[in-house]
Amino acid sequence: MSLEKVLTRIDQKLPDAIGRLQELLRIPSVSTDPAYKGDCDRAADWLVGDLQSIGIDASKRVTPGHPMVVGHVGDSGPHILFYGHYDVQPIDPIDLWDRDPFDPVIEDTPKGRVIRARGASDDKGQLMTFIEACRAWKSVHATLPCRITFFFEGEEESGSPSLVPFLTDNAPELSADIALICDTGLFGASTPAIVTMLRGLLGQEIIITGPDKDLHSGMYGGAAINPVRVLARIIAGLHDDNGVITLPGFYDGVPELSQSVQGQWESLGFDHGTFLGEVGLSEPAGEIGRSALEMIWSRPTCEVNGITGGYTGDGFKTVLPSKASAKISFRLVGTQDPDKIRDAFQAYVRTKLPVDCSVEFIDHGADFASQMQTSHPAFEQARAALSDEWPNPAAFVGCGGSIPVAGHFKGVLGMDAMLIGFAKDDDQIHSPNEKYDVESFHKGIRSWARILDALNWD
Repeated sequence: MSLEKVLTRIDQKLPDAIGRLQELLRIPSVSTDPAYKGDCDRAADWLVGDLQSIGIDASKRVTPGHPMVVGHVGDSGPHILFYGHYDVQPIDPIDLWDRDPFDPVIEDTPKGRVIRARGASDDKGQLMTFIEACRAWKSVHATLPCRITFFFEGEEESGSPSLVPFLTDNAPELSADIALICDTGLFGASTPAIVTMLRGLLGQEIIITGPDKDLHSGMYGGAAINPVRVLARIIAGLHDDNGVITLPGFYDGVPELSQSVQGQWESLGFDHGTFLGEVGLSEPAGEIGRSALEMIWSRPTCEVNGITGGYTGDGFKTVLPSKASAKISFRLVGTQDPDKIRDAFQAYVRTKLPVDCSVEFIDHGADFASQMQTSHPAFEQARAALSDEWPNPAAFVGCGGSIPVAGHFKGVLGMDAMLIGFAKDDDQIHSPNEKYDVESFHKGIRSWARILDALNWD
């Protein structure tokens, strides 16, 4: 099959592809707001119709929340599952938008042409890059080079409450050799990336209680225990002077980078000074001896996300507080076990409590990290295909955040995922004036066509 004919078709039909994306962007599929339930339904219907228009056996599947869209095509070759989500974030605050968020427009900016609308980058534009690649391939060759299952969710932006039950109930239908997820971005402006590491997350809230009421610090200060001081000592003891987390067994399951991946990361030319300088900082503050990219992508963390205690209003009040609380998150990597880390953290806190203090723990979720098996031939095939399309070679990278669906595909369906996306850091996802570069959309379509051509491990 001629890849060049497909790429030429993509170039010729780009205006039509942008027009279809704009149609989808006009549907205000905000999943978290019940007022938009009908619009989420409309978006699912639109996608079903679009898939059917290119010969995909597609249907809308009812869930307790917003519907899923599932489609199938092909009966030979490698079997891939492509995932995206059609729901979008709320538009608030509306007064910070320069135009109607659901009236998509092409704008010329100093950095190039962009598609401006809610969902343009997260995730409708990304989702449509794959559909458009399949459309072009089918137009040229009347078939696709492998088996594909399309799986589109409508609740990603509202916590995916229906996802795991749906995966469990439909596992035989949705299982494939490997999953493709288009909800990530480029490294910089022109380096394609395949995310192979996603950090897990453990959230803990602790509430320390001392006296049974707030006390006058002049009358009780010194004699009465201060929960804020106890909390401060607990937090300070979570790291040593080298930035190492002190919980026993915390680093069990934390892998070191392979030389291959280490070399790819070094070749990216990441400048931590510029990265931190953009937020008014200058020096990395994590584990001594680790690069900033390692700290963000492949090392675990323990961070305090908020502290409360005592009087925090205007002016001054000499109070000795009854309670002090903190919210603490752990980003996890490798095979770190969030349950074991939760137990170690709670045991550590209890050892630091004075006799007159008690503690309450509140859980805020726990997810394992996801580590993809890059030894699967699809990873190198996709990396080579991406490198042929973009100015810089593609790299296997990590992701400091968490994308739970990749872990669910592994845990429920037993398959790894390649996370490949074409968003840019300045796309303003979840914020007013979201955009997606026309170049990202165009080259994203071409990239998927190249990947479809390259995937072959039967």
